[in-house]
Amino acid sequence: MAIVFENYQLNREAQGLPLLVAGDPQRTLAWRNGEPVSAARFLAHVQEIAAQLPPAMTAVNLCEDRYAFLVAFCAIALRGQANLLPPSRAPQAVAEVMATHPGCYAVGELPLDPSPPHYHHLPALLDTPPTGAVFDAPAIPADQVVAIGYTSGSTGVPKGNLKTWGSFNASNAGNLRMLHAAVGSDFHVVATVPPQHMFGMEMSVLLPLLDNVSVHAGRPFFPADVATALADVPAPRVLVTTPVHLRALIESGVALPPMAAMVSATAPMPVELAQAAEARYGAPMLEVFGSTETCVFASRRTATDEAWALYDDVQLHPQPDGTQVRAPQLDQPMTLADIVTLHDGGRSFRLCGRHADMLEIAGKRASLGDLTRRLLAIPGVKDGVVFQLNGGDALGVHRIAALAVAPGLDEHAILDGLRASVDPVFLPRPLKLVNRLPRNETGKLPRAAMLALL
Repeated sequence: MAIVFENYQLNREAQGLPLLVAGDPQRTLAWRNGEPVSAARFLAHVQEIAAQLPPAMTAVNLCEDRYAFLVAFCAIALRGQANLLPPSRAPQAVAEVMATHPGCYAVGELPLDPSPPHYHHLPALLDTPPTGAVFDAPAIPADQVVAIGYTSGSTGVPKGNLKTWGSFNASNAGNLRMLHAAVGSDFHVVATVPPQHMFGMEMSVLLPLLDNVSVHAGRPFFPADVATALADVPAPRVLVTTPVHLRALIESGVALPPMAAMVSATAPMPVELAQAAEARYGAPMLEVFGSTETCVFASRRTATDEAWALYDDVQLHPQPDGTQVRAPQLDQPMTLADIVTLHDGGRSFRLCGRHADMLEIAGKRASLGDLTRRLLAIPGVKDGVVFQLNGGDALGVHRIAALAVAPGLDEHAILDGLRASVDPVFLPRPLKLVNRLPRNETGKLPRAAMLALL
């Protein structure tokens, strides 16, 4: 049986990888508005939306509701098109991505004003569309590009990274082995991160498509909303979050339903925060390591382990300017800017910093990551970051700056606190107090936004 969309035909018997595995039609794929959504109902929605989409090579997936995102993601892939995943849903970020893909359109479940060009407003997806087809998840060619994920811009200009359906299957296998070992199977995910981010894509989109996992359709932000979302799904529950969201949860004092695990990425997880989370919620805090370019390839339990354990068949090769990564999901080795030391016969590593973060001034060395950690350790500092400014002096030395959220403190008090543990040549000047840092949806700090605050 073939599904025909204008000039594009996908044969269900064609070679490829299933769009949807764990093939019980009645298994719960998502929880939406307090109700379970079956795999059969989901696939009917996917086929309904796919038939409505216009011809194109790419489409920007702007859906905020995670179930709508899942439907749109699969419908776009069924059309042989690629999902464009901008670093944020801000109009300028979307416009920049669309400008690099002439002829693309945008899709979302919310009415937008103003809306991007060629915006396709999805229906509510509340009813099950009529279908006479037998439940049979179609296949996607392994080499089909199904997504182009953009980096956050925290180190510069966002860059697009192509992801094939085969590469997503390969990276997801590593995440599944890690999660099955920690929490078992048949678990339910609540995520505070957007599905457009590669961490959100891996942990809240690919998992329910490629294993017997279900996901909550919402993206809870406030602590009380996280508690409600967790209560909406049965045990075992896995919370996918970030250090920023986790700190807010702990400081709020809001009680959460029992969890089997918490999974974090997008920013370094302080050991003290991981230990506090495990003590408060009685569940392991699992931190995953990866990038938009590589997807996740290592994990650790931060409260107890300093070293990162590599996924199966992943190899790291330290380079002078970073680390080369070889992984099943990569067609070619990828070099990241992270500096690591290998241990346990190369099966684990410790992170020393990023090449771009390493500082050398007057013959002395430091890292921006360590300086930021020391800034955050000062009593009264709620949030902060240390970074280098653009341009150097006559000797090529770049000035160091810092932004800090510290109600009740002034700049002099913070600098005095840093002097206790930081060499004077690495003291940030300027240091500016702000009401909040310009973090994006995943807690990252785009460099342009930090410079603008100064």
